[in-house]
Amino acid sequence: MTDVQDRKRRAGGRAGNKARAGSAVIDQMPWRIPVNPDRPTEPLDADGVQRIHRGAMTILSDIGIEFLNPEAAEILRRAGCIVTGTNVRMDESFVMEMLTHAPDSFAISPRNVARRVIMGGKHMLFGNVSSPPNAWDLERGKRSGDMATFREFTKLTQYFNCIHLNGGYPVEPVDVHASVRHLDCLHDQLTLTDKVVHAYSLGAERVEDVMEMVRIAAGLSPSEFDASPRMFTNINSVSPLKHDYPMLDGAMRMARRGQPVIVTPFTLAGAMAPVTMAGAVALSLAEALAAIALLQYIAPGCPVAIGTFTSNVDMKSGAPAFGTPEYMRATQMTGQLVRFYGLPLRSSGVCAANVPDGQSMWETSNSLWAAVQSRTNLVYHAAGWLEGGLIASPEKFVMDCEVLQMIQRYFEEATFATSPDDIALDAIREVGAGGHYFGCQHTQDRYQTAFYAPFASDWRNYEAWQADGSHWTPERAHRIYKQILAEFEPPDMDHTAREELTRFVARRKQEGGAPTDF
Repeated sequence: MTDVQDRKRRAGGRAGNKARAGSAVIDQMPWRIPVNPDRPTEPLDADGVQRIHRGAMTILSDIGIEFLNPEAAEILRRAGCIVTGTNVRMDESFVMEMLTHAPDSFAISPRNVARRVIMGGKHMLFGNVSSPPNAWDLERGKRSGDMATFREFTKLTQYFNCIHLNGGYPVEPVDVHASVRHLDCLHDQLTLTDKVVHAYSLGAERVEDVMEMVRIAAGLSPSEFDASPRMFTNINSVSPLKHDYPMLDGAMRMARRGQPVIVTPFTLAGAMAPVTMAGAVALSLAEALAAIALLQYIAPGCPVAIGTFTSNVDMKSGAPAFGTPEYMRATQMTGQLVRFYGLPLRSSGVCAANVPDGQSMWETSNSLWAAVQSRTNLVYHAAGWLEGGLIASPEKFVMDCEVLQMIQRYFEEATFATSPDDIALDAIREVGAGGHYFGCQHTQDRYQTAFYAPFASDWRNYEAWQADGSHWTPERAHRIYKQILAEFEPPDMDHTAREELTRFVARRKQEGGAPTDF
């Protein structure tokens, strides 16, 4: 291997073969599963952890959680929980016993096993923005999501090596009827990407269809699909203190087939949760643990994780706020408790900004670094999120991926190595007090890979930037996004599997897809 080839391999090269490994559009880091080497930030002492834990257990045992799914409530009744109507109370011993069955980490293998991801431990995964009803870009402004825009974001998800999985629909394609939307969306995600996909737990048909589509795309038998995680779902409680029918139904179906379920309460302090962070975290944990106890009783050992989405509202307007100091502390505190319970953690890369401006980046960066500090294992909405989750933006997607790559570089041992070569005493002697390090051999041997190389940031001085057109960051990101789409090629897929997948989608559409309320 030549020096230039080695440099490109380590720096990501131009990720030849276009979208399958990157593209000539930018130099990006190679695909990897980042490992967070840092000790987590732990704002709570041991007593604080116990106080929040006891608070969550008291909520579960004395107040209870509303399970609006009769099957789930009946299962918990048989498990010995106290069920009154839809209210379910469970004691600490039951919850903690159920947690002993849950794995502390697990792997998920998509149709391309080279894109296998690990959820848990020190591993950190990044997923795309998920579920906004609207899109925004510099050319078209804000508009409702559609299938063409969905495909654009799906291509960006495949292109960027720092995005590890499809967290959901990167924008909701409202031009496709809800009864068949999941069929078209998953068909495109399974053919335009070879990364892990997700099912929305919104009714039995959607979950069952997506599991079957993932099985077909990977060329698996039903028993092979059930034998190990191949996809995942994320369910949200209806805070405060409720789990609804369809999400519990989908979660139970996934758990019974060994597919991972992330339980993420949406607790906004001051609105759906107490105004104090400790109270909001305790409520969030109680809601999550209730569902996880159910799933472990149904399918002991099924892969699960706790998600945190605890933030605060603007007390002047009631609007959700993200990337705040309170959001960061809530994420860190939840991380402590989730490690106490021995489960993987999910958090989010979020902001309240309406366009990809400075506010959007400082709030998202706060969210992302809180994820690092809390030892989050999966960051939902890591790229492309705006307006509190109501907008997906391709420019923001590109800008966020720059931050994600910086985090990955920050994790690399090269940034904190202390070998004699890294201490560099010979170079220090060579340069002495009056020289510079540009020309010394130590620098010459390392300059190509010594530092992070950005693809969206512009490090030139003002005059050079001005002479080149004075392009602000969103403008540069827009150009990159357009170039990625122009050069995109879908990843390879087995021809037989693709044809079977297409036939399945056509048949399910003919059958009417999933029932809807309209």
